[in-house]
Amino acid sequence: MNKKVGNKEMKKSLLMNAGILAAAGIISKIIGLLYGSPLAAIIGDEGNGYYGTAYEIYTIILLISSYSIPSAMSKIISARLAVGEFKTAQRIFRCALVYVTIVGLIGSLLLFLGADVLAAGRAATVLRFFAPTIFVFGFLGVLRGYFQAQRTMVPSSVSQILEQIFNAIVSVGAAYLLTEMAGYEDTSKRAVYGAIGSALGTGSGVLVALLFMLHIYLFNRKEIHKRLEFDKHEVLPDKEIYRLIIMIVTPFILSTAIYNLSSSLNATLFSRILMNVRNVDEAQVASMYGIYARKAKVITSLPIALASAAASAMLPEVSALLAKGDKKAASNTISKVTKVILLIAIPSTVGLFALAKPFIMILFPQKSSIGEAALLLQILAITVVFYSLSTISNAVLQGIGKVNTPVVNAFLALIVQTVLLTLLLLYTNLGGVSLCIVMIVYSLLMCILNGMALKRSITTNNDFRKTYVLPSIAAIVMGIFAYLSYMLSSFVFYAIGRLETVGAIAQDMKFGDYMYSNYFVNLVSAMIAMVVAVIVYFVMLVKIGGASESEIRRIPKAYLLVNVMKKLRIMK
Repeated sequence: MNKKVGNKEMKKSLLMNAGILAAAGIISKIIGLLYGSPLAAIIGDEGNGYYGTAYEIYTIILLISSYSIPSAMSKIISARLAVGEFKTAQRIFRCALVYVTIVGLIGSLLLFLGADVLAAGRAATVLRFFAPTIFVFGFLGVLRGYFQAQRTMVPSSVSQILEQIFNAIVSVGAAYLLTEMAGYEDTSKRAVYGAIGSALGTGSGVLVALLFMLHIYLFNRKEIHKRLEFDKHEVLPDKEIYRLIIMIVTPFILSTAIYNLSSSLNATLFSRILMNVRNVDEAQVASMYGIYARKAKVITSLPIALASAAASAMLPEVSALLAKGDKKAASNTISKVTKVILLIAIPSTVGLFALAKPFIMILFPQKSSIGEAALLLQILAITVVFYSLSTISNAVLQGIGKVNTPVVNAFLALIVQTVLLTLLLLYTNLGGVSLCIVMIVYSLLMCILNGMALKRSITTNNDFRKTYVLPSIAAIVMGIFAYLSYMLSSFVFYAIGRLETVGAIAQDMKFGDYMYSNYFVNLVSAMIAMVVAVIVYFVMLVKIGGASESEIRRIPKAYLLVNVMKKLRIMK
């Protein structure tokens, strides 16, 4: 009985820790989305393009050198702590610091000295300012992994949020100061300076997070060293530890690098083919990429982050059930999580499509690019469903021991999307739309390939009608009502504005121009549309039998809506 209680407590702890880390990721995404708005206003689409291109390449070097360290360190150290080998765990921690010093230095030098090879044109200048961050991040990764191994996610989560907050503050502040220094005569120079300011913000956030984690470690140092006194186990030699680190880190590096190579490869191909082969002006290329990466794509990343959060929270439970040999319970858990994620992803896709222009207007109200950004957002909206599903299938495949399968699938999808993007850039004038098309193809292929692999390994009992069809019907109805309510609200404001007693707010403007020129009207109308969308979606979903009360309650904060629907007798 005690053993059963202990297992339940452990399972609860795993889920809670995964949930904490996932929540921190979502909060970080929200902060990133919010500060992107003032940053875009300062550095413009061209500056966003230089920053976006440099950031994608920096991310890959970071993944290879340092980003995999937290997961790898957590895995190695937690295995030693589980058997009471505290001295070996501490020695691994110290060896890991040496490892990231060497690897981080190599990564930084590669980024700084090889910037012109890795990035095209002015983006290479911005890329060099990311180089010190590569070195600093390694130490942050080791400390995060060390505390995650202690089964406490709070320090890592707090540091993640702090990182993003300071990133936001410094990015906007430094971008403003540097663009003022650059002046207004040379727009490209101003754009590059602004992008450099944002790159400095990224580094500042990492540095603040590192200082926080270092403070947490020093605060707990006495307690940590006290445990070492009672450890009588033989300590692994340094040579064996380094071999262990390399053996564990390498698969993490390969899997994360291949899975995340898509964006950086797309950025490189987009810039080099358009500039060097199609002879498109560099500033124009940067602007196109900036609209795609830092406006449309960044908005779709938020609902996808919700799927990642659910997958992270699910993985420990699925792994624990499969370890016990309970495939049926694991299958039920996977089915439930998939259903809940699609209850969020499907309406998110429809909502982004229906209200793309209002969302862009609210977050990135630069008039010259609203239309293009909205179009790209509408096209990218479908990837929310595909990426959400592939994120879940990735987590499940890892949980059942098929760690290499998602990597192979990502590699195959990468080859297809790279060939397709090259052809689109060489033989069409689609510009940013070509990037959206290959993203859809890549995410769809990942869905299909992972789904095929999953069917061979574990049986899931998803009801296709209730999981896919009914939520889609409810979402389409929701999208129609959301769009109509937005248009109606905007027209009411427009009509009021044309009354002479109120003032000549809209006297000389057509309704279409007025709708997207008034920020307050757009914001209020969009908020009304979103409230209508939520109500219509869930009412419709309940009425057509698309979700039960227990399934809706699984969605964060949805219990409030359930209570309201019960009071209104929409739900029994």
